[in-house]
Amino acid sequence: MTRRGTEARRARLVLVALLVALALWIVREFLPALAWAVIIAVAIDPLYLRLRGRWNGRIARVLLPAAITLAVALVVLVPLLFAIGQALAEARQIAQGFEWARNNGIAPPAWLDGTAPFARSWWQAHLADPHAPGFVLGRMLDVDVVMHGRLIGSNLMHRAVVFAFTLMTLFFLLRDRDTIVEQCLRASDRVFGPAGERIGRQAINSVRATIDGLVLVGIGEGAVMTIVYSVLGTPHPIMLGTLTAVAATIPFGAAVMFAVAAALQIAMGSPVNAGIIVVSGLIVLAVADHLIRPAIIGGATRLPFLWVLIGILGGAATFGILGLFVGPATMAVLVMLWRDFADGAGQGGEAPSE
Repeated sequence: MTRRGTEARRARLVLVALLVALALWIVREFLPALAWAVIIAVAIDPLYLRLRGRWNGRIARVLLPAAITLAVALVVLVPLLFAIGQALAEARQIAQGFEWARNNGIAPPAWLDGTAPFARSWWQAHLADPHAPGFVLGRMLDVDVVMHGRLIGSNLMHRAVVFAFTLMTLFFLLRDRDTIVEQCLRASDRVFGPAGERIGRQAINSVRATIDGLVLVGIGEGAVMTIVYSVLGTPHPIMLGTLTAVAATIPFGAAVMFAVAAALQIAMGSPVNAGIIVVSGLIVLAVADHLIRPAIIGGATRLPFLWVLIGILGGAATFGILGLFVGPATMAVLVMLWRDFADGAGQGGEAPSE
């Protein structure tokens, strides 16, 4: 290659890098929507291919992607709207109860007499006496509630916009699926060589296994704990079970909801039921997070449990909920590349004597 050709190639690479950086900066607010659309498309691709095989022409080209996108929207929105409806139905009662508690305080429950003396003293100083300097509820002013309400409303609006762009992107990914896959295969072959397709398939398998391991196992945990909540008479068992399923998508996250349900039982004067919830929850958590989930995720990607856990927790800490899927996929590709490198290094040495 001539010097002029080398300089032209370098200039082209610099221009491409600048354009990519500029494009990422422009769409930075919508990167989560694009990533979620890719994750959902990867997860439902086998189902989409089976459905597309039954229809041809315009149905497979436009109507089927639109129908699947609508189905995804309903799967997300129906439970969400149900939860919002339940919350709004009880919002007035909760507000009235909070106002009464702020004006009159909350009397110590009877079971508190059997605990340590400092527990009753703390309750009396912070929750029971509305005129005490340390009264917790007295610090919560109406203006603070309004400000938090506005912040929550703004956050919900932002997430609604992201969700709308996710659905829009998902539709186009499904509609142009074959073209996108072909271009990705060609690009990966040019960049990574023969290993490019293997890297892509490993990442795809990891995303699908992570969805199975997180979502399906989380739904199972929520279903089991809903039964436990109902049997023990915990208030709003269906809502608590749904929130438990959502929290269970994060390893050990369901323990937070166990604590909430146990606190409700204690407030009702049933510490024994609270203990049953905690013990049952920990058993379900141990089986799901230490046996079922690692087997599903690690079995499909040949990823050790430690790397599965690091990928999930590290991804969640870095990217939020999106990191639950990005983290394991990154770890799976990294472990695959390491194994390829180690095997290649081993093969490059002397052959064993026979």
